[in-house]
Amino acid sequence: MPFPFIRLSHSSLFSKISNTISFLYNYKLEKPTSFSLSPPPPTTTMLKHNTLIFKILTALILGCDFHRSRISSTTNFATSTTNLLHATLTSLMTELKLSGELQFDNLHHAAKDFGNRYHLLPAAILHPKSVSDISSLITYIFQMGPTSGLTVAARGHGHSLEGQAQAHHGVVVNMESFGQSQGMQFHIHGDKPFVDVSGGALWINILHESLKHGFAPKSWTDYLHLTVGGTLSNAGISGQAFRHGPQINNVYQLQVVTGTGQVVTCTEDMNSDLFYGVLGGLGQFGIITRAHISLEPAPKMVKWIRVLYSDFTTFTKDQEKLISSDSSFDYVEGFVLINRTGLLNNWRSSFKCKDPVQASRFFSDGKTVFCLEIAKYFKQEDVETIDKKIEMYLSKLNYNESTLFVSEVSYVEFLDRVHVSELKLQEKGLWDVPHPWLNLLVPKSKIHKFASEVFGKILTDTSNGPILIYPVDKSRWNTKTSMVTPTEDIFYLVAFLSSAMPSSEGTDSLEYILSQNKKILEVCETAKLETKQYLPHYNTQEEWRTHFGSQWDVFVRRKLSYDPLAILTPGQRIFQKATTYL
Repeated sequence: MPFPFIRLSHSSLFSKISNTISFLYNYKLEKPTSFSLSPPPPTTTMLKHNTLIFKILTALILGCDFHRSRISSTTNFATSTTNLLHATLTSLMTELKLSGELQFDNLHHAAKDFGNRYHLLPAAILHPKSVSDISSLITYIFQMGPTSGLTVAARGHGHSLEGQAQAHHGVVVNMESFGQSQGMQFHIHGDKPFVDVSGGALWINILHESLKHGFAPKSWTDYLHLTVGGTLSNAGISGQAFRHGPQINNVYQLQVVTGTGQVVTCTEDMNSDLFYGVLGGLGQFGIITRAHISLEPAPKMVKWIRVLYSDFTTFTKDQEKLISSDSSFDYVEGFVLINRTGLLNNWRSSFKCKDPVQASRFFSDGKTVFCLEIAKYFKQEDVETIDKKIEMYLSKLNYNESTLFVSEVSYVEFLDRVHVSELKLQEKGLWDVPHPWLNLLVPKSKIHKFASEVFGKILTDTSNGPILIYPVDKSRWNTKTSMVTPTEDIFYLVAFLSSAMPSSEGTDSLEYILSQNKKILEVCETAKLETKQYLPHYNTQEEWRTHFGSQWDVFVRRKLSYDPLAILTPGQRIFQKATTYL
């Protein structure tokens, strides 16, 4: 059962909290307002009471739906809330000593994101110039206690899909502007080279700066115009993840501002509970202000290859064969092409095709085909041998030989490939449209059932954007982070990257795509496919509890430890800030 929402008048609320605090003291536990960054192992006595304590504190602090019938009228309630917000903002302006700027007008851009479906206007935007600015803001709001309804959300490049980086009537922290004011420090000597960067730094800028030193991060996302803090709060998965793990597995150290305003440095060995909690933690435990990102020597060039399959089983066998090899391609992805015969002509402008005529016939043979996308990195000294290596790797695969497409591009061109498409869509006015994306992690043992149901019955005629599909092996990952995955070591990322046309009422409308997404999720549930959402979005705490499964209690404990008033990242809709009206 979910933690119950409790309806309390403010007088009974304080009585309940008082009793709870007494209860905690009686069992010699810490006060709820005490924040241990490295919680000690629980004693037997503590374990006996943990479940009860979690339920009480979660209900009282994180999930309360306070009874408002005691307030004389809805109008008076709204007026008092507005006056309280105005007074709070006024105090922010006068009390906070900031090196940056707190903005109270022209806020609409902070109520927009890539998903383009949620538009929640904040009360203010903080443009920080220092970590102290962020810490001071959160500390001030935390010290106001539950009498303030203010929340705080960190916003990077605005690439969230469901309003996760928005804070309705709260404060949005502009992390991208913060990243621009902070430098990068490279440490490339020794056996663990890394770059020390701001949480607001864009990955594309890290790439360019790293290459000046002959290095680059190991793991990427497909789109590089995202902030470090944004991707590390989720996972950061791309075609390199089968070898290096996601981006959250390639971090040595973090600087985090918690929901109490504390600035904490954490690693695997120091404040490790916060370190692992923040990585993949959906912004619930702190704002990442700096990170040490692992580096490796950078290649110069990339052989970028696409091959096609008509049989899904053969396609997945080859993908799984590639990710199990330690000496094959450096990047493995794939996608599903549903009735996309015209796509071949687009490829010809960038790729050389072994047999264009036969490839065209292959496309026309069936509506649904599967594309394996692979890449091999190399340096200038490898030019003479790279083609032979690739030929050897390809000889072990079972693709349709006439559909071999090869391109040779620079390392930067390959990694920044999605940005090229972005610019083209912007020119056509097709970038700033709703993006009802659905990202799923599907266990290897269920992927064929998933494909049969989704590609065979639901998405049969067309898709409204790319459909990515490729396996990863988490046996090579660090699984201590907050990221939730299926229980099997090998699972597939299946990403439906749809774009909706705002004025449409057809199959490319927002309503139609959302209905398709709903059908896919229903199939996953009814067929018991044991999938997990990546970049998850749910509307109820019970759904979140199901999503986290056995990790839920740890997630709640960390919330109570690092953000007990639920100030941070309200747009995830996991915890609701409890507010009292005095």
